[in-house]
Amino acid sequence: MRYVWMLVLCLAGCNGPGQDFRDAAVTRVELGGAVFDVRVLDRRAEALRVNPQAAPRLAAIAPQAVMAIEQVSGCRVDRLTGDQAMMHATLDCGRGAPSPRYPTPYLECDAFDLEDGAGTLLCYPF
Repeated sequence: MRYVWMLVLCLAGCNGPGQDFRDAAVTRVELGGAVFDVRVLDRRAEALRVNPQAAPRLAAIAPQAVMAIEQVSGCRVDRLTGDQAMMHATLDCGRGAPSPRYPTPYLECDAFDLEDGAGTLLCYPF
């Protein structure tokens, strides 16, 4: 019985929004056989596919996700990332899309064999 409760608790998070969209209102949209829960927050959106479907690729499901997000937000999708179950979009609502929320990578670089203005530059992301 203990394992059943553990399974229920694990599966309870499978249909939930991402942390950033936890408090955003949800709109359910059905397009082309796919069902999405769409949440919009400022100029970002999240589409969570909630219907069972035999392992679609993102390329196969992305057009429906873009249409669902655009229908709910009233804005054009500028960028779509994610996988076949949860997609995140940046929206262009006439003011251009916002900058990506991903941190700018920090590069640590070393220069070697500098002679006559040429050499080797080796960089590592941190």
